[in-house]
Amino acid sequence: MTNQQLPIRIISKVVRGYGRGSKDLGIPTANVSREKGILSCSCGDFDHLPTGIYWGFARVGESMTNGGGGDCGGHSGGIHGDSELGKVFIAAISIGFNPTYNNKEKTVEPHLIAPATHPQRHASSTGETQFQDFYDKTIILSVVGYLRPELPFEGLEKLTAAIKKDINDSERLAGQSDSTTRAEREWVETSLGNERLDGQ
Repeated sequence: MTNQQLPIRIISKVVRGYGRGSKDLGIPTANVSREKGILSCSCGDFDHLPTGIYWGFARVGESMTNGGGGDCGGHSGGIHGDSELGKVFIAAISIGFNPTYNNKEKTVEPHLIAPATHPQRHASSTGETQFQDFYDKTIILSVVGYLRPELPFEGLEKLTAAIKKDINDSERLAGQSDSTTRAEREWVETSLGNERLDGQ
């Protein structure tokens, strides 16, 4: 995987996953539907998505651009998931087969990261962001940069530690002011969610 293949833009719906992020790790993810007709991806189709751990930006629900919201870096927000709809968040993104669990199907699972001062940032068992479920909502996702390959870990403690590092790295890299980072943040914030990114 090289950064020359990035960024990748995805529009889809949030669907139910295995529930491991919340239940086993305390790091919930918004699982992205791979269903044709729902998923739209700038790299073509779901099967062409390169595996690995990435950082980027995500938004669930309609844009708040016209309402003066949507900043992922300093809003106070509320404690309920509905209050987060339409806002842009930094995301640590897993694409692949989760080798620790040996999944048979590829998944895309972004963990939405609330700012450090947000009341839901320290709500989970591991001190990470805990929002309510966003099932059936539209998700706008930009995969901006590559962090590391998928790796099998011996035990959940090592997996959790690796994910927490991914979260810290995602926040650090998303704070860059280069043109690509700015453009992808802006696209996630303003997208209407009805583009066909695959040209179909």
